Amino acid sequence: MYIYNTLTNRKEKFVPIEEGKVKMYVCGPTVYNFFHIGNARPFVVFDTLRRYFKYRGYEVKFVQNFTDVDDKIINRAKEEGITAPEVSEKYIKEYFEDAGSLNVIKADVHPKVSEHIPEIIDFVQTLIDKGYAYEADGDVYYSTRKFEEYGKLSGQNIDDLESGARIAVGEVKKDPLDFALWKARKEESEIAWESPWGMGRPGWHIECSTMAKKHLGDTIDIHGGGQDLTFPHHENEIAQSEACNGVPFAHYWMHNGYITVDNVKMSKSLGNFFTVRDIRKEYTGDFIRFFLLSGHYRSPINFSDSLMHASKQGYDRIATAIETLEFLKKNGTDEKMQGEDELIASFDKFRDRFIEVMDDDLNTADAISVIFEMVSEINVAVKDGASKSYAEEALKRIDELTEVLGVFRDADDEAGIGDDIQALIDERQAARKEKNWARADEIRDQLAAMGITLKDTPQGVQVIRN
Repeated sequence: MYIYNTLTNRKEKFVPIEEGKVKMYVCGPTVYNFFHIGNARPFVVFDTLRRYFKYRGYEVKFVQNFTDVDDKIINRAKEEGITAPEVSEKYIKEYFEDAGSLNVIKADVHPKVSEHIPEIIDFVQTLIDKGYAYEADGDVYYSTRKFEEYGKLSGQNIDDLESGARIAVGEVKKDPLDFALWKARKEESEIAWESPWGMGRPGWHIECSTMAKKHLGDTIDIHGGGQDLTFPHHENEIAQSEACNGVPFAHYWMHNGYITVDNVKMSKSLGNFFTVRDIRKEYTGDFIRFFLLSGHYRSPINFSDSLMHASKQGYDRIATAIETLEFLKKNGTDEKMQGEDELIASFDKFRDRFIEVMDDDLNTADAISVIFEMVSEINVAVKDGASKSYAEEALKRIDELTEVLGVFRDADDEAGIGDDIQALIDERQAARKEKNWARADEIRDQLAAMGITLKDTPQGVQVIRN
């Protein structure tokens, strides 16, 4: 398998630290609001990477944090008239609902900043002891220039950074490039913890270095996140971790591209964002995931209704093929039809091609194209019906590949066809037997308005959800 490593700016063969095992850390959300479709992309991308590693036989330990101590959380707490911990717990719960709808599997560990304060304090103290950090009026800053390799991930030149750096009002750091590891409490009502430097709380960057160290060790295989985190967040993580531990922090750095709206980066600060919660009012979470995987993870995706509708046509094509096979699995012939054994044997070429493109830097766009090719072949094979055994085998092969991508899992709709819809289908069948065509057509139109299409086949009535 080859991965594009942001640290070296090239694709590299993946070689784990320990054979057969993968240690992955991915930056999680700051929990003060519902997450938007741009936030969702790394959640889906790295969940897919985790699934693919497991598919290829690796044992994976996957860690994704929650930032539950932050200025944005404190401000939201003031707005809502509740405490900062209450805000974070509220939106952690909402995260799991929306992430679950996208078929994102829970991480092996979801560490919270608030539960790692002693470890963060120890980490900061180690940096002070090693001469990489200093205390000033209750704040602790990292001495950026002390880390000679600063800028190696993002390609930033420290002299260029200096020209644009400023010291904000109230800051007492020695150099404009230095960044906060620990922040002194400004107000009595502000959430804070006791430390050697007084009451305060962690800076943003230190949390991931500390939690990755605790749960995965000093050096990890893969660190992932959105492209916007490359600088300064991930650059600062490297500076902190490698200064503290004396070894490389991560062997592979992976970053997904932005989602844009009218070719402008989506962000909460710009106000041009769409939450997954709102998008789910029109589309299922399963389809949203499909849309996010339909482009290569490093390429930008332009978000719009027209593009979503275009992608939905492809999604529905696969979904319809699955429904047809489910129908034939129950209603197909008992004996295999001519040529089906050869068709079943040919499925292996799709699996091989799927693995080939996924091994090439997690190319989910081409992987979906492989599934389309398989579906096209299956549609031709079942045009005039098929055996139950062929349908069952075809379903297994589609499910094998879609499971890796985490799509067609029915996360938003596990109930299937309800009793009320089944009653209408049965009534229509009875009307047809009685040659009451007017009532049969009326029920068909009623079901169509509910997103249900009925297809009459020699094997019976097939139900297709639109």
